[in-house]
Amino acid sequence: MPQLSSETLLFVGCATLDSIALVQDYPAADSRTVASDFATAGGGPAATAAVAAARAGASAAFAGVVGADEEGDRIISGLEAEGVDTSAVIRNPDARTGASVIVVSKATESRAIVTRPVPPVRFPEGSRFHELLGTASWVHVDHLGWSAVAHMPGLRISVDAGNPIPSFSPQGVALYVPTIERLQAEYGDDLSPEALLQKAVDDGANAVVATAGSEGAWGLEKGGVPFHVPATPADIVSTLGAGDVYHGAILAAVAAGLPLAEAAAFAGRTASASCAGLDGRSMIPRQTITPVLT
Repeated sequence: MPQLSSETLLFVGCATLDSIALVQDYPAADSRTVASDFATAGGGPAATAAVAAARAGASAAFAGVVGADEEGDRIISGLEAEGVDTSAVIRNPDARTGASVIVVSKATESRAIVTRPVPPVRFPEGSRFHELLGTASWVHVDHLGWSAVAHMPGLRISVDAGNPIPSFSPQGVALYVPTIERLQAEYGDDLSPEALLQKAVDDGANAVVATAGSEGAWGLEKGGVPFHVPATPADIVSTLGAGDVYHGAILAAVAAGLPLAEAAAFAGRTASASCAGLDGRSMIPRQTITPVLT
């Protein structure tokens, strides 16, 4: 069993195997379209965030559920090749591993996703997952991983709230990272970004960073002053996985001791760099986090 650092970041939730095609325009019905590039790569919000954290120098572990199939084998080997511990992954012989077919359009810089759902993320009592919960310095969850840790006391939790999470409350969440659109859906689209952040803090989050694509990100810590981090210019091949990369990078930076605004800037640079690849992982930089001296 791997010997992990006491500063291990545990990522809980979704892992998929993605097949991605880059085309000029989306295919029409009953047509044949030639792709300018094609890739098969690991995906999933929590799993990709774990890879981003590992490439930023963090000790990372992933906990999720995959099938006892070839796709599951490939997901696990891909994570292990990145130095991510997979000892808490559950292999479910009665389920198929989550997988997606993704078409990326050059013309619109957008994507269309067809997906096979990920098996439910559940961990038996006494499993390796519960062992890691007791030692990890942070636990990061996506929309599928939240139910595995909700209501557990004593955890320092980071939440990727880019996707809806049923019955979610930011109460007690140490680092809450939704999109601006998610906050607008929760609190109303007539509020400024700063007011939306304050609503989330008032609802119990200790720190909030809300991403807004090309507009950058806004952040606020409890008792602090809101800040804005501009977006980093990017040479975009595909934005697939960029939000997931952002989550892994910001958590790695916060865990390494960067102030929240610096961590958000680091995450923005990392996510922008990842957009140079067709898949969500291949162009994530391998880097060392260094606090900015002032």
